[in-house]
Amino acid sequence: MRIVLFTLIAVLCLFAADLSAASMQAAHTASSGGYHLVGWLTGGALVFGAALGTGNLTLADWAKRLDPDGKVPTIVELLAQTNEVLLDMIWREGNLPTGHRTTVRTGLPTVAWRLLNQGITPSKSTTAQIDEQCGILEAWSEVDKDLLLLNGNQASFRLSEAKAFIEAMNQEMVRVLFYGNSSINPEQFTGLSARYSDSTAPNGSNVLKAGGAGNVNASIWLVSWGEETMTGIFPKGSKAGLVHDDFGEVTAEVTAGLPGSRMRVFQERFQWKPGIALKDWRYVVRIANIDVTNTDADNIKTIIKFMETAVMTPPNKLGKPVFYMNRTMARLLRREARESVGAGGGLTFENYDGKRILMFGDVPIRLVDQLLNTEATVA
Repeated sequence: MRIVLFTLIAVLCLFAADLSAASMQAAHTASSGGYHLVGWLTGGALVFGAALGTGNLTLADWAKRLDPDGKVPTIVELLAQTNEVLLDMIWREGNLPTGHRTTVRTGLPTVAWRLLNQGITPSKSTTAQIDEQCGILEAWSEVDKDLLLLNGNQASFRLSEAKAFIEAMNQEMVRVLFYGNSSINPEQFTGLSARYSDSTAPNGSNVLKAGGAGNVNASIWLVSWGEETMTGIFPKGSKAGLVHDDFGEVTAEVTAGLPGSRMRVFQERFQWKPGIALKDWRYVVRIANIDVTNTDADNIKTIIKFMETAVMTPPNKLGKPVFYMNRTMARLLRREARESVGAGGGLTFENYDGKRILMFGDVPIRLVDQLLNTEATVA
């Protein structure tokens, strides 16, 4: 199935009164009887998501399912231009009201050779259950009604404000995906860095150390997305993706000025309940301790060797593997691709999901600006 992405500008511009019916049909899913955009000016709910055409459910697939009132939510692409991991994540509804419980196999049964008339001791496999939690990421917007009237174009003004909220939610979600730690911040879910932070841990074979020291390090991640490897999750019975509630014009208490002051505002809420379920740790690999101050050609070639090791680390081809790195790492690899790919460096530019992007073999390389250049050294 090809990717179905609805661009933010094309969809949200439905707020403008002069948008033609043809463009409205192309940008969103509409029902009969003049239903255009769920909720922005009528108090409904709008669900935002990113799509990835695989056999698994993406945010777009989930949000296309009917709401309890029988309506189909409208989907738009999250602002994922510089945090492209949101384009690749596949999602599943959790089996818990707060997240998802995963059963993983921790040991195989014992098998043995036997002779005739010789018995074998029964054995069994062992399993363990892991509870993955979701967090609640939320923001509220209140805009003075009279300020909107001064603007002269309420829809355009509210659109510009909503875009800022969506971008902020997007960036915070991706930051926690890689750096969240519920042991320190219990309101968040635990991201990947906290899970792959020790090369001597049981999953330490998937932590590759590139030799950097101090606090000038970056990481490159290889993530294989799949139902049996790693997915995004949202709580049981909730909606997938970023949900927007428009409460319209309300009376709000003003904190500035005289206590108890009131004014009329247009009020909106943005909410997302994301988490991740790592079912099999073998399908995520971290290349840590990459010294971002060392940009010579030999170091770049060393990084490529670690990427080759990362590709060969998962036990098989289960899931959809993707590399994630920040802009500094991507710039170095693009230079290497331009200069050395003819010599068999493994880096190529190919069409992927309708775009021309950098590839390492058959694994796409995605840009994530939330990945830092100031990571501490991983032991």
